[in-house]
Amino acid sequence: MGISVVLATNHESRKAGLKLNSTSHWLVTVSDNVIGSEASCDWLRSAALFRGVLEMPGKPRIKTSKRRQNQLKYARKHRRKTDEGEEKGNPTYKTMATKLVIIDTDCGIDDAQAIMMALAAPNIQILGVTCVFGNAAVENVCQNVLRVLSVCEREGIPVFRGCGGPLVGDSNSSSDHFGGDGLGDVITDKDPQWEEKLQREHAVNAMIRLVSENQNQVSLVALGPLTNLALAVRLDPSFPQKLKHLFIMGGNMEGKGNLTLCAEFNFALDPESAHIVLEDFLCPTHIASWEYSCRNALTWEFFEELMNQDAPAARFMKTITSKCWAYSKEAMKTKRDVYFRPGFVSYDAYAMAACIDGSVVTESIECPVRVELQGSMCRGMMALDRTNKLKKSHSVFVMSKCDVAKFSQLLMESLRQPCNK
Repeated sequence: MGISVVLATNHESRKAGLKLNSTSHWLVTVSDNVIGSEASCDWLRSAALFRGVLEMPGKPRIKTSKRRQNQLKYARKHRRKTDEGEEKGNPTYKTMATKLVIIDTDCGIDDAQAIMMALAAPNIQILGVTCVFGNAAVENVCQNVLRVLSVCEREGIPVFRGCGGPLVGDSNSSSDHFGGDGLGDVITDKDPQWEEKLQREHAVNAMIRLVSENQNQVSLVALGPLTNLALAVRLDPSFPQKLKHLFIMGGNMEGKGNLTLCAEFNFALDPESAHIVLEDFLCPTHIASWEYSCRNALTWEFFEELMNQDAPAARFMKTITSKCWAYSKEAMKTKRDVYFRPGFVSYDAYAMAACIDGSVVTESIECPVRVELQGSMCRGMMALDRTNKLKKSHSVFVMSKCDVAKFSQLLMESLRQPCNK
């Protein structure tokens, strides 16, 4: 089961009995056989309409709707709202207050590390893990999440299968960064009953439901392509304003790419979804970019200490990194080290650490951002608009400096599992 996305022109939509607002816009529909009784297909079709996100060349964007104006008004009102232990206007939060979290992941090795970090944190309650394509096919991603939860003896956390490809076109990822299966291609004892352990509800529906049941209490941590999130806001336009915080690992801020010349992996795999999320999610949004992660790399000596801890989680992590070139000091000399200083980087863990303990992030850039959708070299690149030339109505927090000591401690604790929570 999965959400199928269909692009239609005005001519095609008229044939299907649907009407678009303008010839310059596209329509996204969700097939009846997937959603079933969750909602009528007519409602889903109308809810999934792209409002000026995918524009044809030379066509103007539509004017801001009344609904959009209300969303902006709500976001401005609540953006500076002060929680217990939280300074007004400051994206740091009380460390030990219980936080409800949904993790959206394309579970590769660094995602596994981030999930373990959340599992080990005493202040985190994970409502569910939603899976998306990215580091591996979504089927492998689901199996990887189930494996991580099993290692940490936390199989009770629900896991949901989500989107298997981007909103537009096919996935063009040929990355073997973490091996073909996402966990280093070293696991031989695959679980033949893994599908039976997944929830039947689609990840996007589950995300909407869990957030609606816990309005303004849930922090969503997105570690892969943002496809599930983009579909969630199209099916429920009020979804973002029900979130407490959104944390994203993805994007770049200096035009340095790691999949294409100028774009970061997660955004490059689904630029349209990244664009939608950064345009439509008006909740406090915190981005751990590729450059932020790499600039706060840890030493390879720390990596050895981390992996050599005497605990099931550490032994599991040592196994899956053992043959993966992404965890090879020599392999990185002609890749990441060309741009940044040498060191070990667990990309997704930086976003998760910010969610667990906001004081890990010591400095952020608050500014509007936009994702480039055109071109062959820059498509998927995130641009920071620090002088607001785009006249956007809302900003995000782009992390820039990290308390490496605190981050290191969270990593160490993440591999001392299973633990009792």
